[in-house]
Amino acid sequence: MKIFCGRSNPELAREICGYLGTELGKCIIHKFKNDNTFVRIEENVRGKDVFVIQTSAFPVNDLFMELLIMVDALKHASASRITAVLPYYPYARSDKKDQPRISITARLVADLLETAGVDRMLTMNLHSEQIQGFFRIPVDQLLASPILCNYFAESGLSDFIIVAPDAGSAKRAEKYALALGLPMAILDKRRDQLNDTVEIFHIIGDVRGKNAIVFDDEIATGGSMIETAHALLEHGARDLYAGAVHAVLCGDAPRILQQSPYKQVVVTNTLPVDGEKKISKLKILSVAQLFGEAITRIHEGKSVSELFRKHL
Repeated sequence: MKIFCGRSNPELAREICGYLGTELGKCIIHKFKNDNTFVRIEENVRGKDVFVIQTSAFPVNDLFMELLIMVDALKHASASRITAVLPYYPYARSDKKDQPRISITARLVADLLETAGVDRMLTMNLHSEQIQGFFRIPVDQLLASPILCNYFAESGLSDFIIVAPDAGSAKRAEKYALALGLPMAILDKRRDQLNDTVEIFHIIGDVRGKNAIVFDDEIATGGSMIETAHALLEHGARDLYAGAVHAVLCGDAPRILQQSPYKQVVVTNTLPVDGEKKISKLKILSVAQLFGEAITRIHEGKSVSELFRKHL
């Protein structure tokens, strides 16, 4: 088994290798002055089971192209199997045709990965389950819910309620509520797709006098989380907490969250959280062990679904 990584989240890749007791494969990644990307694999991969770790961090398009070039280089170096490990899947929110004359870009990403030579894909918490159906190769989706639930459970849960920020995330929130043994509320939210702004109309469920944990799959601009917080406070909620898998944190999101009513915002390291993004309200949980265990099972031909049952 060989593990390589691009430049998107090398810290997570090193953590995964630390769990596996192996070293990252050596490669050279260079960008020429004409903006072309160059990749050279620096060790023998002939007949090897290769895993390439590359998450969808900024700049998304550059890093995705870097992944495709790495996969192509490994394919031509005679790797026996290439598994793309994408902790955060690129263009995950572009998963349906909800407007006329647009691209279903999540499907395009799947086509590009397969064309480049990916034999299998490993990811975490897709924006929607249907993305797995865009592939003609095996896709394993890990879930961060056990990691998030364990953290909140160990912190103590008194008079808490789980909140789904919109109807689309109700099923995900229900899993958190069942795992933690807590009631649930759902917000009726409408989103402007072009401006990425939200408006909340109703709350289904009683949040008055309760501490609320808002769970979502990602935090991008932070606008949805802030509108949710204001709606919960207006309906009598007490302390507010947020939990999300992917800390996208675009633009002013770190500042907005730091100044928000949330006591704490809990995320994972599927994306790098550094520099200005690393605010004091943010608690970052590692997914390295979960990915490391999944990689081991894939390499050894063991069931990955057993890992799901173990952690759910």
